[in-house]
Amino acid sequence: MKEKTAIQEFVKGIWDENPILVQLLGLCPTLAVTTAAENGLAMGMAATFVLLCSSFLVSMFRKVIPGQVRIAAYIVIIATFVTIADRFLAAFVPDISKSLGPFIPLIIVNCIILGRQEAFASKNGIGRSLLDALGMGLGFTLVLLVLSSIREILGSGTWFGMNIMWESFAEWGVMSQAPGAFITLGCLIAGANWINARRKA
Repeated sequence: MKEKTAIQEFVKGIWDENPILVQLLGLCPTLAVTTAAENGLAMGMAATFVLLCSSFLVSMFRKVIPGQVRIAAYIVIIATFVTIADRFLAAFVPDISKSLGPFIPLIIVNCIILGRQEAFASKNGIGRSLLDALGMGLGFTLVLLVLSSIREILGSGTWFGMNIMWESFAEWGVMSQAPGAFITLGCLIAGANWINARRKA
């Protein structure tokens, strides 16, 4: 199998191997925190930070970490950076930290983060691991931002807390609830599948 170029390694996470639209990973925070655009963006950025930092360390120490304890070692590394992200949000944006609740600490067991360490960072050099992590993190963040923007605009008539809809706009209450998250994500996945089918055709 031909090795991907650096650009392909980065771009794959944004579309071809998008963790949400294609791999269907990390759906718990995706559905839970996307009621507001700022929540989706904050979650995506926190996950990207953790993914980048943990991929760097796992790749650096991939030949040192014993195979028998590799998963435990990855979790310890991930937990370190999740704690940093959690404390940073609590200190500088406490309102967003409160809105995200337990979902920031739960990044520790997010299958996207742990999966990239096991599937990629532990088998590749630092440069390629960082490109993979950045692409996956950006793909995750973009989907969260699109999903949360749609839900906030239709559910509250606002975007990043600013009123953008006309005065007579009737808010779609369902978009602020769990069914709205499932419906919107389903539409995004269907749209991505349709685009991919057209590209192949």
